[in-house]
Amino acid sequence: MKYMKAGIERPVKFISCGLFVSEVPWTHSYRTNDSLEIIIGIDKCLYISQEDMQYEVKPGEVLLLLPGQGHHGYRACEEGISFYWFHFKTADPYELIDEAGLLDQLAQLTTPDSSKLFSHVCFPLYFKPAIIERINILFQQLQHIVSSNYYTQQAANYISTSLLIELSEQLISDYYNSGKMLQGNRNISEIIEWIRIHMRQNISVADVAEKFAYNKDYLSRFFRKKTGHNLQEYIHLIKISKSKDLLTRSTGSIKHIAELVGFHDEKYFMRLFKKYVKMTPTEYRQAYHKIHMNNH
Repeated sequence: MKYMKAGIERPVKFISCGLFVSEVPWTHSYRTNDSLEIIIGIDKCLYISQEDMQYEVKPGEVLLLLPGQGHHGYRACEEGISFYWFHFKTADPYELIDEAGLLDQLAQLTTPDSSKLFSHVCFPLYFKPAIIERINILFQQLQHIVSSNYYTQQAANYISTSLLIELSEQLISDYYNSGKMLQGNRNISEIIEWIRIHMRQNISVADVAEKFAYNKDYLSRFFRKKTGHNLQEYIHLIKISKSKDLLTRSTGSIKHIAELVGFHDEKYFMRLFKKYVKMTPTEYRQAYHKIHMNNH
């Protein structure tokens, strides 16, 4: 697998972005970019190839297209296909590294004050981030800023850079949590993944403990020790994160969105949202609502 590594001492240069939606079967035309392009799957599957590599970009997956390399659809996508896209350029030349190069980069993060000194983003050309909602929320903010004509282009540049940092953060977290860098976290990774998959249900700490055959109190202590989060709080945070994503890219009612993330009491959901986000769901939805859409 190849990874892109780029310096971020200066922000990347934002070029354009949007939400692609097609209401008819559609095939991506042949193009060659002079910039980097990130595609984030939203609905249905995008069939696209870059040079001699074919990809199926499904909802929640991220693909990086490289400048100077032709890309095109190799089969028709279903009607309803949709994905986010944005073009950018790095301030300094980027490079492609392999797995060994990635491990060299991650090794630097084990030194004291490494977070103050590390000034690169690094992520795969194609992968599925563990928490895609964070990526979607940043993209919604980027679209809103661009469509609002902020007084300085730097606003879009810095949000674009933040999005790349989030992609890198999720890659790094995955390495640590999966045990590729540190051992002993596999159980926590399985618990976190189970919570993510079942976030739409009304799950509790007792449900998690029963699923993984732990004493409820022991599991809570173990989870806090490994993650720094209270387990019940973590369940809430995952649900609130998903609800933020749904609020910014759908027009569903607050009641409907609460139900989609496992809350059958709309008022309780609103109280929790206000507790963690410091604003109501409606205020959050109104904060970043401007988007650019295209269908060709």
